[in-house]
Amino acid sequence: MNKAELVAAIADHAELTKTQAAAVVDAFTSTITKALKKGDTVTLVGFGTFSVRKRAAREARNPRTGETIKLKASKAPVFKAGKAFKDAM
Repeated sequence: MNKAELVAAIADHAELTKTQAAAVVDAFTSTITKALKKGDTVTLVGFGTFSVRKRAAREARNPRTGETIKLKASKAPVFKAGKAFKDAM
């Protein structure tokens, strides 16, 4: 499912126009992004938790050349599914 399909499904389910549903999806993603940038965790009970994990600096290999390269420490967004969400699968 891509964003347009998600917007259409939300519009249909919530009886909104596609424009309103697109605004909801955009607000949802930007709010989560802002919270994660501040270092907060976003928990939606029954669905899951969005958080940020720190990755340590490390060495890796370029698969094409086999050359060892150094990767800097970084932060990565993470989603952990909640129990109700997992059980629904």
